[in-house]
Amino acid sequence: MLSLPDFREKNVVICFSSEGQKISFKNDNLIIKDKEENTVLQATCHKIFSLWIVGCVTITSGILEKSKKFGFSIYLLSHSCKPYGLWNSAAEGNFLLRKKQYDYDDLSIARRLVFNKIINQTELLKSLRSKSIEIKEAIEQMTEYAGQTAAPADLQMLLGLEGVSTRLFFSHWFAGMDWHGRRPRTKIDIINTVLDIGYTYLFNIAECMLNLYGFDLYQGVFHRCFYQRKSLVCDMVEPFRCIIDKQVKRAYGLKQIQEDDFGEQKGQYFLKIEKNKDYTRWLVQSILEYKEDIFKYVQEYYRSFIRGKPMEQYPMFKITG
Repeated sequence: MLSLPDFREKNVVICFSSEGQKISFKNDNLIIKDKEENTVLQATCHKIFSLWIVGCVTITSGILEKSKKFGFSIYLLSHSCKPYGLWNSAAEGNFLLRKKQYDYDDLSIARRLVFNKIINQTELLKSLRSKSIEIKEAIEQMTEYAGQTAAPADLQMLLGLEGVSTRLFFSHWFAGMDWHGRRPRTKIDIINTVLDIGYTYLFNIAECMLNLYGFDLYQGVFHRCFYQRKSLVCDMVEPFRCIIDKQVKRAYGLKQIQEDDFGEQKGQYFLKIEKNKDYTRWLVQSILEYKEDIFKYVQEYYRSFIRGKPMEQYPMFKITG
């Protein structure tokens, strides 16, 4: 399995077909060229963690073979950054891990995930320089919600605590940004659209991490299992959503998010193709700033789960203000 020192050398490589970019390989090196056949990027396959292709690019059997040989996943995303395909590179045959997953029937890990998420949301609110009375009251309320995750009566109560805390957080964190509430995948406004893109990238990173150990991605501990939903990846993303929340607010303040960068069709906003690269750059960079934290979190989660460690030894992620 991949060690931390080796992981530090790994990178996410992104190819944008909207700019005429093409992929090729030479001597175990991945090469991305623009439409003028100039080399935009050259990277050894040994240092690729994941390859993301935005738009339509021809993929040869040689690319797929390199993915399996060097252990990196390939994600296919539309021009609007919506994932539609995956060529996976996962650890296979870890049947002991999967047996433990299927036998697990408890709320302990789910409680810790929700607690971690609420604590990070609270820390972001605390990082605000100017705090109104309403924000201070929200911090106190969310701290109380975090404490209540220790002993919810059932999953529905835990879902309720996560939901009410998140709504309270969003209402203050995105105040003054034409915020109308979180509406996943409906893209009712620009901020929701950018959040969807950022959460998708975060999901891809978490999925790659879990694949390193051979988890069944569909067997969750908090999100209920539905057909073709990778519930465990949804679980692992929860403590880290604050990374995207923080970056989107920062980008808005720096005027990196502009209304002219988006189009609207049938009441839904979408990022214009020519702006994909700009938004992808600062969203992915914000995630990669914490890539070691995410790696160590998933690694420790695996070790704790497979060895049946007590819950206090499970990992916790803490966002920096």
